[in-house]
Amino acid sequence: MAHEYERHPFLDDLTADAELTSSVVRGSVIGREEIKLAVNTVGTFYASQNPTFLETVGSRLFLEYQAELTSGEKLTATVVVDRNPDGAVPRVSVRMSPLGSVLALSAHLRGALSGKLPANLFL
Repeated sequence: MAHEYERHPFLDDLTADAELTSSVVRGSVIGREEIKLAVNTVGTFYASQNPTFLETVGSRLFLEYQAELTSGEKLTATVVVDRNPDGAVPRVSVRMSPLGSVLALSAHLRGALSGKLPANLFL
């Protein structure tokens, strides 16, 4: 969860019906609370996370980071955040690689969120 003094790059601004697409799920995660749950849960499987790039271009925020999973795999992620003119976030896309790390993270996510998010989301 974001610290009180620090705004998250997008979680604080999600619209009620926001959509998250990611390499670690089959479909879209829909809804502010569902996305917060998924993103915060993914964070629990990171032993470390190091931002490598952050820039806003027009209405889009681009964030890249490297992370190491608690199970030892390393991954690279690119996050693209779309913003409406009022600053609200209707869409977030998270692309991760390499595939082995993506599959490991997806398995962790399925274990943690099974029964909390639709079963057809998980790989």
